Amino acid sequence: MTADATRPATDPVPPVGTPDPAGPPETAADPKPAAAGTGLRGGAFWAWTAVGLVVVFALAALTRYLEQSVPGWFEGTSVEDLAAAVEYPVYAILLGLVGNIVVTVTGIRDRIAAAFRTEFFIKTGLVLLGASINLSVIASAAGPAIAQAILLISAVFLFTWWLAGRFGLDDRLRALLASAVSICGVSAAIAAAGAVRARREQLAYTASLVILFALPSIFILPWLADVFGLTPAVAGAWIGGNIDTTAAVTAAGALAGEETLQIASIVKVTQNALMGVVAVALTAYFAYKVDRTAGSARPGVGELWRRFPKFVLGFIAASVIATIYLQNAGSDGRAVIGVVNDLRTWFLILAFVSIGLEFRVSSLREAGWRPIAVFASATVFNLVVALALASLLFRDFAG
Repeated sequence: MTADATRPATDPVPPVGTPDPAGPPETAADPKPAAAGTGLRGGAFWAWTAVGLVVVFALAALTRYLEQSVPGWFEGTSVEDLAAAVEYPVYAILLGLVGNIVVTVTGIRDRIAAAFRTEFFIKTGLVLLGASINLSVIASAAGPAIAQAILLISAVFLFTWWLAGRFGLDDRLRALLASAVSICGVSAAIAAAGAVRARREQLAYTASLVILFALPSIFILPWLADVFGLTPAVAGAWIGGNIDTTAAVTAAGALAGEETLQIASIVKVTQNALMGVVAVALTAYFAYKVDRTAGSARPGVGELWRRFPKFVLGFIAASVIATIYLQNAGSDGRAVIGVVNDLRTWFLILAFVSIGLEFRVSSLREAGWRPIAVFASATVFNLVVALALASLLFRDFAG
């Protein structure tokens, strides 16, 4: 579990799966550096943060190098297709985990942790992701994807929320788990964390669960789609509706084939677009129900706006601007969008490297088995419902 920098050593952080009687002392939206509890101040703090940034950027550069070089290394071998299909998320997370072990063993992990800015990196990457989404294409060609996204998100979110309640989990952690497993993993958890004012360790814990379940899914779902004999369209809708992170969906879709990748991307992008709707709903529910004490004034529109994750607006704005820009610039504009997409990839690589560096096995152990059981059960539920919806909505799909 990520240490809570505001607490003294004698005041242990409660398990993330239980309500904290002291309330949420430090939310995921707090801008405090992650290493503020290490005792570092002034020049020492910034010097160690600079060391951390060097580690993060070096691992990101190595990720990019492996992504571009590995396919060439294995060309002409029996694993040529696999080497070409494995994309940057796999390398970034694995290198982040390896780096995590190294900095932990050398004893510098907490001192450089302020550089692991997962939230900033992934929010920036998501805003830039909006530039690659043409709103008119989604609206005209992704009807089944929209229907699946609405039905699937509703079913999985409500099931996870209900199950987490039955297991007695804290409402904020319930919101993070339900958003992560039903929409788009870490980014949805970040949006939900800002909306419900979740604690930083709850967000770190949820992000760890997302990665823990997403990594094997990249390889298992394409294999299962082949075993079940699914068509490329159904397989793509199933993969896009199941795997929690956009990057992992891309990797799994690439393993399954080009058409599968296209459908999986459309389904996932549609889910991403609905993230703002869920964020607004969570903001309103926690402002009016969960956080409102007896006799307190009714929260106004200003409170809803303060809690709303603003990067969602950046995501939508980027999509609108890019769509209008491409309509006016034509094919010449694709080079500009290509640069934006490359920059987005870099930010996502930095985010995944940081996730690997931040991952703590101890957080899973300290949280106990209940949140893991909820997440695992919700994942199985998601697999079954998504397969049924994909088979129903995409059975006659012709791209």
